[in-house]
Amino acid sequence: MNNAYELFTAVPKKHNCAQAVADGFGCRAMAEAMQNCGGGKAPLGRCGALHAALELTPAAKHAQIIAEFTAQAGGETCHAIKSAAEPYPCKECVRLAADLVEKYR
Repeated sequence: MNNAYELFTAVPKKHNCAQAVADGFGCRAMAEAMQNCGGGKAPLGRCGALHAALELTPAAKHAQIIAEFTAQAGGETCHAIKSAAEPYPCKECVRLAADLVEKYR
């Protein structure tokens, strides 16, 4: 099992959502490269946790991952997720993204 959730919720905070998912799977170089991918700054405005999950999984699985993530989180972009009537918490996006990496890796 990965520790993405623990990395994201650790105090003091050292990881954004994308970094937590990448580092949770032992990809430290990727985590460093994703320092600017949190808070809606990932490519296409995507949730950083989802962005990291896509980087860690085969391209052939991306449509399934996006569909499952969107169904649970309420959107693909950080803006859509956070502006929903009942926003899905960032820490749960990290947990969901990590679960999807484990499922489709």
